Amino acid sequence: MTTQQEDFTKDPKNYRGAVGPAEIYDVQGATQFNLLTLLGLREHNFLLDIGCGSLRSGKLFIPYLLQGKYYGIEPNKVLIEQGIKQEICQELIDIKQPHFSNDSNFSLTTFNQSFDFILAQSIFSHASQAQIKRCFSEAKKVMKKNCIFAATFVKGEENYTGDEWVYPGVTTYTLERMKELAESEGLTCQPIDWPHPNLQSWILILQPDREESIPELTNTSKLLTLERELKVCRARVAKMEKNPYIQLAMKISRKVEQFKGKLSPK
Repeated sequence: MTTQQEDFTKDPKNYRGAVGPAEIYDVQGATQFNLLTLLGLREHNFLLDIGCGSLRSGKLFIPYLLQGKYYGIEPNKVLIEQGIKQEICQELIDIKQPHFSNDSNFSLTTFNQSFDFILAQSIFSHASQAQIKRCFSEAKKVMKKNCIFAATFVKGEENYTGDEWVYPGVTTYTLERMKELAESEGLTCQPIDWPHPNLQSWILILQPDREESIPELTNTSKLLTLERELKVCRARVAKMEKNPYIQLAMKISRKVEQFKGKLSPK
């Protein structure tokens, strides 16, 4: 979410970089889509995407959801326009008929619609405590009983005490403070173990009288972590194997094994 026209308006090609590192634009959207579908999002659900920006995740959610089920809030209208033009195309918008608002004050009731899922990726990482409380207050009004509100924040040892939106730059909060802000608006907050390309922390905001259980994500997250570590290890091994000294050692090792084979009795 942006609160003013950024430099990308002078360079429309930078619509990706305006919402985060352009080189992980696709990964950011994919992790959000995968998380919500694992949490139970289905095509018939109503989804509110707070700070939808240039539709980094919207380009996946809009085709997936049924007509009229996607709602996005983004103060900067140009970002949405570039996302539609560059990532989706107007024909798909005409078919799926998503809803957009350019509200800049977290007015989640602007659509007069209640939601099954709410997403706020990298919003609280720039917001003040007053803005987060405002968002939670508005969310409470539009969350269905079993709604899942997934959000990220930057975990730190100190809590940002300013009143302004911080961009560029980030705000930090403790998990305890995020729980307090949610509880002050009649909601609960719990952390979940889910990967984030920028190492932000995921939390789920829920109604206190929620009846359905939250799907277990721990095993999935551990699997993804192990896969990333395995990929890194393979890359390191491949790099080592290209070292001339390692290649020489491997060649000598093979010669030794061949020599042993010749000496062994048959």
